[in-house]
Amino acid sequence: MEAELNAMAVSGATTLVQLMAGDAWATVKSRLRALFGRGRSGDAQAADADLEEARTAVVAATDSGDRAALAAIESVWQARLLLLLHEDPAARDELRALIAAAGRSPEQGTTVHNTISGGDIRGPVVQTGTIEGDLHFG
Repeated sequence: MEAELNAMAVSGATTLVQLMAGDAWATVKSRLRALFGRGRSGDAQAADADLEEARTAVVAATDSGDRAALAAIESVWQARLLLLLHEDPAARDELRALIAAAGRSPEQGTTVHNTISGGDIRGPVVQTGTIEGDLHFG
């Protein structure tokens, strides 16, 4: 059970930091606030402030290419998630749902593998789940 909780915390922290660095942040922030608050308004408010502070640090580290800072932020959130999962078993389902909504399962880890086949490709290839708006190349 401990290994499963550790895997969930690692995957959750990786997903959280990736979401902080991307455009999806606005849509998942309230879910993360609820996850960390879990019925305690004071905890939700504190989590909100912590999440925003972490997001600012993630964006700065991403922009500067500071992988060590990103790893440190991920480590902090991994520890927080592990503590939450131990304290509140019901949070496990919420975290699984959040990770799945971000396009990953806790068992998948962080590896992504894409394959393009089918002949001679002479232009841009875009692999994505959702594109909103127009794409322009060239």
